[in-house]
Amino acid sequence: MTAHAPEPVPHPAAPVPTPVGEGLKAAFRTHPAGVAIITAQTPAGPVGLTASSVSSVAVDPAAIVFSVTRATGSAGALLGAETFLVHLIDDEHSDLAQSFAVSGSERFTPEQGWTTLPTGEPHLPEARAALRCRSIQNVPVGSSTVVIAEVLEVLPGRAARPLVYLDRRFHALPHDTAL
Repeated sequence: MTAHAPEPVPHPAAPVPTPVGEGLKAAFRTHPAGVAIITAQTPAGPVGLTASSVSSVAVDPAAIVFSVTRATGSAGALLGAETFLVHLIDDEHSDLAQSFAVSGSERFTPEQGWTTLPTGEPHLPEARAALRCRSIQNVPVGSSTVVIAEVLEVLPGRAARPLVYLDRRFHALPHDTAL
């Protein structure tokens, strides 16, 4: 009997631009979204990425949703982690958000303010809040994966000027409780 090599697992194909898809991208470029940095500890070390798709889903049970574009690199490692932190960040972290949005950028340095929780996840204590989560369902959609996660713990930080993503750039909102 001859041993056969396992079949390679196909990666999702890169999205093919369509008029509707391009229109959707253009529409959402003018729709502001909050910015988060999502981090996890993996056997290979800490991983993280910037996301503007984070939203609350429910309070009982406490749950959030977000999407990642591909199941490779940091996103793939994050999808395989048992738990992760979703950091809701402020304007003072716009450079950090940019670093986590670009593959190969410097990450998790003490100068950036990172610490590690007793549970192992990389933590940015200066974030507005960090939500310690575990995935309860991952839903593949084309080349993206939608993650529905249970919030296990909320770690409050300190509020500053809110950071939003609009038209491919980060912007600060005024720090005004009347907003």
